[in-house]
Amino acid sequence: MGTGAGVNVAVVAHAGKSIGGGLDELRRELARAGVEAPDWREVPKSRKAPKQVRKAVERGADLVFVWGGDGMVQRCVDALAGSDVTVAIVPAGTANLFATSLDIPQDIGAAVRIGLEGARRRFDLGKVGGEHFAVMAGAGFDAAMIDDADRGMKSRAGKLAYFGTAVRHVKDEPVEATVELDGAEWFSGPATCVLLGNIGTIAGGIEAFDDASPFDGRLEVGVSTAHGALQWARTLGRMAFARTDGSPFVKVASARKVKVRFAEPVLLELDGGSRTEVRKLKARAVPAAISIAVP
Repeated sequence: MGTGAGVNVAVVAHAGKSIGGGLDELRRELARAGVEAPDWREVPKSRKAPKQVRKAVERGADLVFVWGGDGMVQRCVDALAGSDVTVAIVPAGTANLFATSLDIPQDIGAAVRIGLEGARRRFDLGKVGGEHFAVMAGAGFDAAMIDDADRGMKSRAGKLAYFGTAVRHVKDEPVEATVELDGAEWFSGPATCVLLGNIGTIAGGIEAFDDASPFDGRLEVGVSTAHGALQWARTLGRMAFARTDGSPFVKVASARKVKVRFAEPVLLELDGGSRTEVRKLKARAVPAAISIAVP
């Protein structure tokens, strides 16, 4: 196990993701910083990461470099939530929303320096269906868009894949939904999307929640009633250029606990990774759940 400045270092890397000089450059940068032989673990898919993270911790890792995008980070923070192990992100994915919100650049040398020398700060996570997320959980339009982008398009088109699939889903029909916040009914009616945010930015770099903070012990909650190309264009334009809560097609609040019921199954996503269809979900904020290395 590699040791840098008295720290036991592991690397858990999505082998299909790359930036700069790739994983070879990551090895060189770690070695240059004095980490000669980290506990090195590569996975072909992000869902295989938690098992490797747990093995690294069993071997004594107290700093885990996570190489990949938001989906990879989500799988790793889920495995490490509640522990004292610090996550250092090397943003090698398509969106890298969490890393961007932390000012961690897509530069391997800089990311290594932040991981080894940066501050350690504890961040809130969200939790839904027994699984933690760092950025956002979504059901409906958002999840369907991401699921489509994941079907081979994202690797070829990058961020443009999200816009291409969004166009295909603007005509998706609303589903009757009921949303409870901290035990009180807050929304009831047809909805095209329900978002739960730990940070404010969604796919495409759009600011969905202007007041989101990963330090307040709360989740931001948004419901969209936008339907059709014109209403979605107005909604996304409002998110991009003004405050989201000013849109007539969006309702926004925050809560510690959230319950959502849908009249029919809708697809769920966590941090840009599609999961399964759900008819109900329970979510909550988990305060100070994870230690992250930040600039």
